[in-house]
Formats: sequence, C-alpha cells, structure tokens
Amino acid sequence: MTFTRPRRRSAALVAALLSTAILLAGCGSDDKNDQGDAVGATRAVEADNGTVEIPAHPQRIATLGRLTVSFLDLGGEPVGVTEVDASVLDLLPEEQQAAYNAAKLLGSGASEADLELLASLKPDLILFSAPDSDFEQMKSQLESIAPTIFFGFSSDWKTRLSVTADATELTDALNEQKTEYEEKLAGFQGKYSKIIQDTTFGEVNRGSWQDAGMFTLNGSQCSEIARADIPLDIPDLGEGGEERSFEKIGELSEYDVLLYPVDAEGQVAEGFVPVADSNAWKALPAVTSGKALGVHCFGDVSFTRSYRTYSQYLDSLDKALATLATAG
Repeated sequence: MTFTRPRRRSAALVAALLSTAILLAGCGSDDKNDQGDAVGATRAVEADNGTVEIPAHPQRIATLGRLTVSFLDLGGEPVGVTEVDASVLDLLPEEQQAAYNAAKLLGSGASEADLELLASLKPDLILFSAPDSDFEQMKSQLESIAPTIFFGFSSDWKTRLSVTADATELTDALNEQKTEYEEKLAGFQGKYSKIIQDTTFGEVNRGSWQDAGMFTLNGSQCSEIARADIPLDIPDLGEGGEERSFEKIGELSEYDVLLYPVDAEGQVAEGFVPVADSNAWKALPAVTSGKALGVHCFGDVSFTRSYRTYSQYLDSLDKALATLATAG
C-alpha cells in the first residue's frame, strides 16, 4: 500500500512552513531595523548652549544642578543627580523624593559633580544648570559623555521648564500643571477682584543669610508672579527688590496690606523672626489691624520655580486673603 496523498500533504506543509519562516525572518529583520532606527533617532532642542541634538526618546537622564528639581517636578526619574538641599527635598511630594533617592548621587552640585561616576551610568542625556563660567570649563567633558542641555542661572523659568519637558518627553505633565495653574489663577482673580483693584501690597521678606538689621521689600519671585499674573499692586523695585535697614520699617505704613513669609506649616519663617519681633513691625497699621498676612512661597528659589509650586503659592495667598475679605 502506498501513501501518496499524505506525502503530498507533507510536502505542502513543509513548503508552507518554510514560507512562513522566511516571512517571519524578514519581519524580524524589519523590526530590528526599526528598533535600530528608533534608538539612533535624534532631534534638536534650543537651550542656553545653542542647538543641541538629543536622542528622540532618551531613557537614561542625569540631572546636575538646578534642573534636578525641575525634572523631578515633572515626574522624571533620573539615573544620576546632584545634591538637593534637605530643606527643599523635605517639601517635595513622596514620589519625587523616592525618585531622587533612587538615583546615583554625583556630588554636592553641578560644578562639583563626579564626571567619571556620571560616565559610568551611561546616560543618554544630561540636564545641566550652573554658572556660565563653570559650564564652559566642563562643557567638553560633559558632551563627551552624552548630549548636554545647559541653562544658566539667569534663564527664564518658563523656557527652562518647556525645554526640559520637551527634551524628556514630559510635556503632558507640564501642560497639566500649567492648565491647573491657569484655572486656579482665573478663579482667584474672580474671587478677589475688588481687593486686587483697590489694595496696595508690600511684600516684606528676610532670609537667614541676610545681615542683621536688614530686610528686603518686594523682592521674592512669588511677588514677581503676583505682580505679573494676578496682578496685585506690588510696586516693582527691580530684580531682587530693595534691601532696607530695620530703621525703615516704619515706612511700610504706606501699604494697605503687608505680606510676610511663613513656612509650609504656617509658622513665621525663621529668617523673618527678627523683623516680626521688632517693636517697629508690631506698631505698623497693617499689623495692628490684622492686615499683615503670612504667605508660603515655596517657589522663592529659582530652581523650584514651576506651575505646581506657584499653584501652591496661590493656595496660600487665597487662604490669607480670605481672612482679609472676612474682616472687610
């Protein structure tokens, strides 16, 4: 007995399997080529160091200097970081602290970063912020490790955030924060329209680093935002405001409302205590009438500036002005 029909089926089956194998091999080759193309693809971004060609989809991002907090704030997970001051780190959300702690610590600051350790992490993108002169000294070493995006200390915070988000594919997170801020701002403007229109504000600040007997008027970055975006009537005294001696505290009586710094728990900021304890401050009309308002400004350091931190500032200012509105 012969089995010719089964042989034909076997031959047909083998042919079919071979054809499938060849087709799959071809597809696999195409997939590998596509993956290779994706890995090697680049795009250009503009930073303080000009046009930078970066990976289209960076996977291992190291952050050195002031861009560390900016990247974390967008939900980024760096492979390497430089040190963030504990007072700032403690105020970050838990998930951002976890992302920071999971990264390799590269040094106390961008200018002191261990570049050999950085290279060992094999980053495909470096975010770097330091004084211009420091970057110029480190530029060639950094760029030999990975494409480097640089922003100096005087860079515009909105541009810095936009480029950081675009380069790291976190634009959706930035847009979400921006939308939340703009919606909160619009509600604030409607709620306090009369106060905004009829009230003059003075922002009094003092950092623990300042000389004894000195304070700053209208100088924080939050006052800049309040003046530009709300807008509160806070006289513009130039970048950083105007430093004055305690002897001039009495001159603050020209303002209807005084804003002063408090911490996240609402307690008078440590650096401002000498002002708050002075007799001259306690005698001011705004203080005696309950129109000296404590406001928390987490975004009062350039590297913490973001739509999220300014949303928090609006929350604190809202809470403060609510007491003013109630008092009439």
